[in-house]
Amino acid sequence: MTTATPSAPVPAAPTNKLGFTKQDYVGSKSTLCAGCGHDSITAQIINAAFESSIEGHRVTKYSGIGCSSKTPAYFINQGWGFNSVHGRMPSIATGASLANRTLINIGVSGDGDSMSIGMGQFVHAVRRNIPMIYIIEDNGVYGLTKGQFSATADKGSHLKSGAVNDFPPIDPCTLAIELGCGFVARSFSGNPKQLNAILKAAFAYQGTVVLDVISPCVTFNNHDASTRSYKHVKDHDFPLHDLGFIQYSEVEEVEIPAGQTEIVTFPDGSKVAIKAIHEGYEPTDRFGAMKAIHESMAKGEFLTGLLYINPTQPPLPEVLNLVDEPLATLGEDLLKPSPAELDKIMQALM
Repeated sequence: MTTATPSAPVPAAPTNKLGFTKQDYVGSKSTLCAGCGHDSITAQIINAAFESSIEGHRVTKYSGIGCSSKTPAYFINQGWGFNSVHGRMPSIATGASLANRTLINIGVSGDGDSMSIGMGQFVHAVRRNIPMIYIIEDNGVYGLTKGQFSATADKGSHLKSGAVNDFPPIDPCTLAIELGCGFVARSFSGNPKQLNAILKAAFAYQGTVVLDVISPCVTFNNHDASTRSYKHVKDHDFPLHDLGFIQYSEVEEVEIPAGQTEIVTFPDGSKVAIKAIHEGYEPTDRFGAMKAIHESMAKGEFLTGLLYINPTQPPLPEVLNLVDEPLATLGEDLLKPSPAELDKIMQALM
């Protein structure tokens, strides 16, 4: 008779500072095509939220219409979600962020949702500096309607049918910088290390973050003649720098290397360490950033990394001088003051 060997105990899953495991930041199972770049982006949102110890119940997730707009269901199941009509996601995010300034807002959109029908909404969200991470999952086609060119498709790119795009692309990053956005980045869904660092910095930023992620469509835009295929983007990805993000609570414990590493400090004390790869690139130079992006586009390159950063711009709730207490939790006595109280307020302002 043999005695069964006791099995080794299963090691406990790692937890973050809040005591959560990475599984606590996962959502429902993806229904996107196998190999879709959007799922790679979802994975890094989960990783960044876990590593940043984000409180999931404070997260609000917004989307419009398109393949990209399905992805908020796939991460942070503790959060709140709102799927708006096509291109109107920024309006919903604006209202929610003003009603409750303690929310952590994540908007996930696509190149069609934001650069075509929703461009007007995108423009005004950026110029108002809504506190939101605005992720554009950019594949250059309308995947949900069988692969027509989108507004970000490169001129001269081919569809699988052989059709050629004759129109110049709209670039979300240069548009965002022109509108005054203080955190503009581009990444590639096939570069998880870079994307993770950008997302962790984005969680700490107070204002609008525009993150354009080149995310190849494996079904309609991953062929040899496409400029948004995995192979083409990987071959033409030109990272500007190595990024490191240090949370405010870890700044004193982490030794930041001297020399060629530039440090950008956020209002809460968090820091982004930027080690230049592209000689002479200055991410705090707004016009220099736009020039570098245009030059790379002319060469057929995808310039990736933290393209422009200005952490001093006040977000919309501060511009409007909102009270610290979220409007959503204020009592009716404060939201609807009596005529006598209104007189006192008016006299105090005079």
